[in-house]
Amino acid sequence: MPRPSKSHDLHLPPWGPYSKRYAGISHIPDITQGLRFDLGIIPGHYRRQMLIPNEKWASGHHAWEAAPDLSYYAYRYELEWKDQVFCDVSFSAVSEQSRLIRCEFVNNTANAQSLMLHLVAYINFPPVRPYSDEPINTAGVSVPAGGIWVDALDYEDLQFAKTRPTDSLVADGMLRAEIHANGFVDGSGIGQGFGRDPGDWVLFRFELEKPLINAVITFRYRIDVGGVACFKLDGTVNGQAEFTDEHREADGFCRLVLPINILDQGQHNLRLVSLGGTAIELDGFAITRDEQTDQVRFTSHAWMPTPEILPGPQENSLILRYVDTKTVYGIAWSHPDFWIRQHLHDELDILLRYLVPNNYSDVVHGSSEGHFTDVFMRPIFLSPHAATIVYGFVCAGTLNEVTQALAEFIQQDIQKQEDRYCLARQKVASLNCLPSGETYRFSQQRMAATELMNVVYPVYTRRQFIRHNTPGKWWDCLYTWDSGFIGLALLELDLQRARDCLNAYLTESGDTHAAFIHHGSPVPVQMYLFHEIWNRTQDREFLREVYPSLRQYYLFLVGRLGSSTTRRLKSNLLITWEYFFESGGWDDYPAQMHVLADYLDEGNMQESGIQVRTACAAITAHAVRSAKILNTAAEALGIKADQAIYQEDIETFSDALQRYAWDEKAGFFSYVLHDEEGNPTGQLSHESGVNFNMGLDGIMPLLAGICTPEQQAILLDRLADPDRFWTPIGLSTVDQSAPYYRKDGYWNGAVWFPHQWFMWKTALDLGQGDFACQIAQTALDLWKKEVETSYYCFEHFIIESGRGAGWHQFGGLSSPVVSWFSAYHIPGRLATGFDIWVEQQEFSSDIRSFTGRLRLSNRPRTVTVIVNMQSGNTYSVLWNGEPVLFKEINPGSFQIQLPFEAQVGQLDLGLVQPNHDEGGLS
Repeated sequence: MPRPSKSHDLHLPPWGPYSKRYAGISHIPDITQGLRFDLGIIPGHYRRQMLIPNEKWASGHHAWEAAPDLSYYAYRYELEWKDQVFCDVSFSAVSEQSRLIRCEFVNNTANAQSLMLHLVAYINFPPVRPYSDEPINTAGVSVPAGGIWVDALDYEDLQFAKTRPTDSLVADGMLRAEIHANGFVDGSGIGQGFGRDPGDWVLFRFELEKPLINAVITFRYRIDVGGVACFKLDGTVNGQAEFTDEHREADGFCRLVLPINILDQGQHNLRLVSLGGTAIELDGFAITRDEQTDQVRFTSHAWMPTPEILPGPQENSLILRYVDTKTVYGIAWSHPDFWIRQHLHDELDILLRYLVPNNYSDVVHGSSEGHFTDVFMRPIFLSPHAATIVYGFVCAGTLNEVTQALAEFIQQDIQKQEDRYCLARQKVASLNCLPSGETYRFSQQRMAATELMNVVYPVYTRRQFIRHNTPGKWWDCLYTWDSGFIGLALLELDLQRARDCLNAYLTESGDTHAAFIHHGSPVPVQMYLFHEIWNRTQDREFLREVYPSLRQYYLFLVGRLGSSTTRRLKSNLLITWEYFFESGGWDDYPAQMHVLADYLDEGNMQESGIQVRTACAAITAHAVRSAKILNTAAEALGIKADQAIYQEDIETFSDALQRYAWDEKAGFFSYVLHDEEGNPTGQLSHESGVNFNMGLDGIMPLLAGICTPEQQAILLDRLADPDRFWTPIGLSTVDQSAPYYRKDGYWNGAVWFPHQWFMWKTALDLGQGDFACQIAQTALDLWKKEVETSYYCFEHFIIESGRGAGWHQFGGLSSPVVSWFSAYHIPGRLATGFDIWVEQQEFSSDIRSFTGRLRLSNRPRTVTVIVNMQSGNTYSVLWNGEPVLFKEINPGSFQIQLPFEAQVGQLDLGLVQPNHDEGGLS
């Protein structure tokens, strides 16, 4: 298969906060290579201690502010907590190829300070796997003139004899049977058990520019010691072949040479069909003349971390040239006292601290597996209650370009640098809010910076390296449901960033390898992100562009496409255990833990027992809501055939939840057990006899809009009950009255925001505006308290203490706080539930009038919407030309009850008595 034409990369510059090692600035010399240049910024107390800003744990540095396009961003380094001695480090775009570095040291103590600053440069190579700093050891191949190399992944098609659930949803956007591992040409090949079963097959198509006489084919592969893989070959080569370990080479790979004789110019086919035996890992094959076989050579690529260090145009500058990239890097700085050191080691966390008293070694020898070029500036003196600024500069390009850029920087005066910084900082993500939002500004600024700066490179997917939004810098990988929530937050900060986040997880319609990009919990948050983008923009071109991919995503999720096994139970309740071990993102959710007990012990979902026959309620509920969203999208596009599919699924899944999952006695929707034939046999109970789904999974069908009025009342009562779900800091994941509720769990005993966002939107759908406001307000207050206390943006909150926990700079499942802030405190915002499809909306330029045409995708009833106007004025609110109930929950923020009698209505807000005081925006 050729490399996919669709890009999953982000529209961001080559310079940015892309490192997963040390905070600072990174540069991508070539997006296709997976190489990354880093310049880490490390301040500290001279000859005492330093702050090593490791991105993998809480190090005392904080994402502080950022422009959405990352042309400007900044960190705060707390050298003495809290804001006693700190360093604010920012990066401002000078040109496409260069960045200004500004390090402002502040001393708020009564003591003089001797400080220091390290600018540490190093090159990073593509990792062998996510979560690893180990570079992948790739191979290069050379073939003689007239010959060709065909990479194994360039196959036309590949199928396993035994269908796998993942055949059409290969994890992480990989191709079917793809492996990414050491030793392969370009780092990838065919594996995953290919060839073990008779009937596994792969088809190649390749083209020769000229005919070859006396041709041979040379396969390169890996196989277990003593293994034999038997294949039937059709096309270019006909017959049978045995792939053995007889000619194993020093690199662990084997070769098999087969004669072809004459090959004509033009296109050729080669099909390999397994006859059974040992699984094989195929790297590819070369086509050459027989006498050229020895000229097919494979070389292991040795990454070279040590650069050539050249002097810059003046003393306080240097130039770095690395072997593995043509891009040259230049660094300059303003502080006059410095020392250039080299650290031959693979980390700085221990090494630099160990070297604090070392003032005599220009070259420090460690493991010799890495290299850091260290511009060490010291001492930087600060009087009590004083501040000083050190400027730096980093650039990339050819040697001449870098030399010239460094010279220009050095010749510029300090005021020029400060003006450039001030101009760049004006692009920081806007948080212009109503007066009611001022109290949340600090905590929201920290979250906005975290969302915008949590980007890593390289992430490998779809045969390409990409920049990718990440929940935190530890996760240099894809994560489907977290990224949906990241996109929802980015929508409040920058539309392009939100669209990029959605695009990264959608594959082209007809893709047979990945119906969408999948990693982790299969909660389809991309559907909700799409819905929010549409409701914000009403962009029909966007709708036409993404709908086919979303349709494909949905069809796989509900078992209608490819290898999907989600719909194999006769109850029509969906199961996704074979794709990931979580049903809804909640790692230690009690019912899930019980169902997964065998899997967690054995590590093999296919061979364990109960889980492959047990359905939760949540995933089917999300499928119903997804069908409703896409049904409205299909209606807008006039695709009636798709509407029929969605409507059928809505009815089928709703009936299944009501028929098999609802436990009237418990007042929850249940996990449902099935026999080996897939027939429902009952509901999962705890050993105490109570329903095992007394948690948010048991509430989730409320989100789908399929509950009876009686069920709605019961579930809403559960959510609001302080003895059940409601706590002083928000909604518990597990009912506090359940015998399996715990105080020491990860999700169990904690408040997380994503499912609260689902319940908030649901409350709006059900006309429960006050409860929706309570959810959002409680979360915003909780967030404000923790961020102002710790400066960190945590994953979740422990109910017992109310304190943040988990990852410290989290831009994933904490993202709803950005949505809530926008919904209640940003003027010019319309917030709705899931049932509203916005056909048209328009705020006046002064945000003192609004008109919107809203479509309800469910049965007519009263729903709640929130509209934020300019504060300090009196407004009328009309629904279809008639006054309607509303209340002003914050100055300028209106909670409105819309009594839908038909599917479509018009909402108008306008001034009653203009107030000539132009205040309102902060």
